[in-house]
Amino acid sequence: MTLFNEKPKCASCDKEIEGDEVVFIKMRFPKRKGFTEVKAYLKNEGEFICEACISDVSGGEGR
Repeated sequence: MTLFNEKPKCASCDKEIEGDEVVFIKMRFPKRKGFTEVKAYLKNEGEFICEACISDVSGGEGR
């Protein structure tokens, strides 16, 4: 869980996620339907992984 106004960080390298950066999010598909604030939902329910860490895991494949 993140605190109010705390920027999200990569779960692998602990790098701060910047605006407009490509990230991957590991999360469970939600059970409920409805509208919510997307950024807040992702921060609360997801685990952010930066593009550099995903490239390391996938063998350096560029997107």
